[in-house]
Amino acid sequence: MRIGFGYDVHKLVEDRKLILGGVEMTFERGLLGHSDADVLVHAIMDSILGALALGDIGKHFPDTDNKYKDISSIYLLSQVFELMKDSGYTIGNIDATIAAQRPKLAPYIEEMRLNIAHTLHTSIDNINIKATTTEWLGFEGREEGISAYSVCMIKKENN
Repeated sequence: MRIGFGYDVHKLVEDRKLILGGVEMTFERGLLGHSDADVLVHAIMDSILGALALGDIGKHFPDTDNKYKDISSIYLLSQVFELMKDSGYTIGNIDATIAAQRPKLAPYIEEMRLNIAHTLHTSIDNINIKATTTEWLGFEGREEGISAYSVCMIKKENN
């Protein structure tokens, strides 16, 4: 068994889609980034890569490489899944938190969990996603950006 931790943050800007957990949301702004800037999926990928001691997403999917421009983070998560599988591991569980003042994320959480569970070939029962505001404090509270945290446990596959 191994554990990993991930954190990511992206700035909210005009003229971008807001995508979290592979779900496109109705909101007046979206997250700025080289890919689709799915801050939740980025934190989850970093937690898995950390558990595998394989660096971070910047090492595997650099923002200097145009082949990752506007790419789906769910697709990138599927690539991290392949690295995990090739290393002989499977998901034990993931616990993630999104910090955003707005929009309200509760209506989207089950779909996010399904997307992530499907991509990682695991049960939805192994994926937990929470959302919180920062009570108007910090960059999230000022609605300048959104951050996400993830902890995962991976376990050796039984042969």
